Order: sequence, then structure tokens, then C-alpha cells
Amino acid sequence: MLKKKIMLGAVSAMTLLSLTACGGSKDIATMKGGKITVEDFYNKAKTQQSSKQIVQNMILSKVFEKKYGDQVKDSEVTKKFNETKKQYGGQFKSALQSAGYTEASYKEQIRQQLAIQKGLEKHVKIKDKDIKSAWASFHPEVSAQIIVLDDKTKADEALKEVKTEGADFAKIAKEKSTDTATKSNGGSVKFDSTSTKIPTNVQTAAYALKNGEISEVITVSNSQTYQSQYFIVKVIKNKAKGNSMNPYIAQLKEIAKQTKLKDQAFQQKVIAQELKEANVKISDSAFSDVLAAYTGTSSSSSAKKSSSKSSTKSSSSSSASEASSSSATEESSSTEASEASTESSSSEAQ
Repeated sequence: MLKKKIMLGAVSAMTLLSLTACGGSKDIATMKGGKITVEDFYNKAKTQQSSKQIVQNMILSKVFEKKYGDQVKDSEVTKKFNETKKQYGGQFKSALQSAGYTEASYKEQIRQQLAIQKGLEKHVKIKDKDIKSAWASFHPEVSAQIIVLDDKTKADEALKEVKTEGADFAKIAKEKSTDTATKSNGGSVKFDSTSTKIPTNVQTAAYALKNGEISEVITVSNSQTYQSQYFIVKVIKNKAKGNSMNPYIAQLKEIAKQTKLKDQAFQQKVIAQELKEANVKISDSAFSDVLAAYTGTSSSSSAKKSSSKSSTKSSSSSSASEASSSSATEESSSTEASEASTESSSSEAQ
């Protein structure tokens, strides 16, 4: 889910499918001596690798939304939407428009991503070995102060200032930090191994510090805006985890859960199972292999084998069996038409 770049190309996929649904006879453009029809466009577009990826994503979203969509709360969608809106700031509206989204359609995209997340979570089973693995890298809560800047030169200058003897870190954070969530309280934060609000490499740097120590400038690249931020962290209280897991079992289970959810092998196994249960069929041979990453074979391979066997039997039969073959052909055509009506819709997640 999720998974989360705003420009996922889902709108391009919807445009492709909506145009196709209008029928191959509709003209997209006309000119002297020729024209471009919806069918021309579709036949060209479906050969592109990007179109295959879009169709794959649409299928996954449709399958998971059908089964788990009712478990997604409106409040969860709103929260994710507001988080993205905050990250993009004043550029959020233009980013939506560039991707072809309205606020409503982007919220629907988020809902689909959360449905996939819910589906993956349903398959998570935490074992003792998972908890022990989480314990190996676990760190309990740290109290600290941070300064966040968008410019490396300014960050270097701030670092010199906070490391000057007698410097007031909280005061400097209030004056210079660009992090609106923490600057008003002097950059005060608390985090542990389950926290997601503080970047992982900032947490790692903090865990290595003793009480009262200040880090060097830590560079953090934002995967959504492709911009860098620069952190300075001062540790106020760094608590050792000790030798017993018991006080932290709940946190360790959450870490183990998140680790499993991010594991590609786990994701593929779950998705393959859900696709099988949903009985997904690919009607257009151009997209026969879009689910191969999860099923291991193209979706049309079994149909081809079945068709081959039927053809062999037919060729060795008498005229009576030819009539039977004709009947079977009509039945096959009916089945293909039924499969063709199967809807596929998706987003990325990510």
C-alpha cells in the first residue's frame, strides 16, 4: 500500500480502459487521408510495458478491494490523504493535477492501497523466531531534541552553533528548525524502534549517542518529494534495553509484523493466494503474463493446454465428434465472453 508517490499512473490506466469500453469504432483524431480510432490507440498502448504494469496493479487493487475494502475506515483514508498533503505543502494541488487526480479520486486511490495493506496484514502470523529477530535490533524509547533544515550549508552552521560551549539547543531549534511539528517545543521528540515519524538513519545515529551528546549533520532523502533534509539530534535520555524481552513484547510483535509486511517473498505468497482464490482470468492475450510474478506462469497457459488437448481429440474423431467439437467451440466462446466481462482495477501501492 503504499506502499507512496502521488504520480502512480492510475489515471492513464483508467483513460485507456474507458476509451476501450467506448468501442473500437470511436475516433480519437481525424486528419486528411486518415484517422486514429480507439482500437488503434488500444492496440498500440497495450504493447507498452508500462501498460502491463498498470493492468497488473489494477487487478491487484480490484481483488483486494473486493475482499478487504469494507475493513478500510474513512478516518484512515483521511489521515493518509492529509499526511501526503502536508508533505507536498503548497505544491499538493498542482501535483494532483499533474497526475490527473482530483482530491476525490486520489482518496479512492488511497482506499485501494489500504485494502491491499489490510489483506497482507490478515496473513501475518508472528512466531517466536520473529520476535527474537526483532529483539536483536530493538531499541527502547529515546528522549531527544532535533533541528531540521532544508539547506546543507545552514545545517553545518547550525551544528557549529549548537556545539559551542553553553549553547541552548532548544532555543536554536525554535529559531532555525524548519520542522513545524517540533520547533515550537525546542525540537523535543521521543521515539523507539517502532516509530515512523523520525527517519531510520536519524534514529540509528541517536542510539549510538550518550546522554547530552550531539550528532553530526544527518542527511535524509525524501522518497516522495525527492528533496533532502538535514537533521541534527541531541540525545537527552538514551535508555539501554537490558537483557529481558518481556517488557517490550508488544513493541517487538509490531516490529516483527512490519518486517514481514515489507518482505517481498511474503508479499508475493499472499498475493498469489488471493489471486487464486479470486479466480482471476486474463481475457486479452497481450496481458497474459502480467501476473506471472505471482503465479509463476502466464494466466493463459492453462487455457492453451486445454485448447490443445481438445484440438487433438477433435482431429482424431469422426464427423459425429466434429459436431461435438463445434458445440464445444460455442461453449468456449461463451466462457471467453464471460471472462472478458471480469473487471480489473488498480493502483500502485508502494
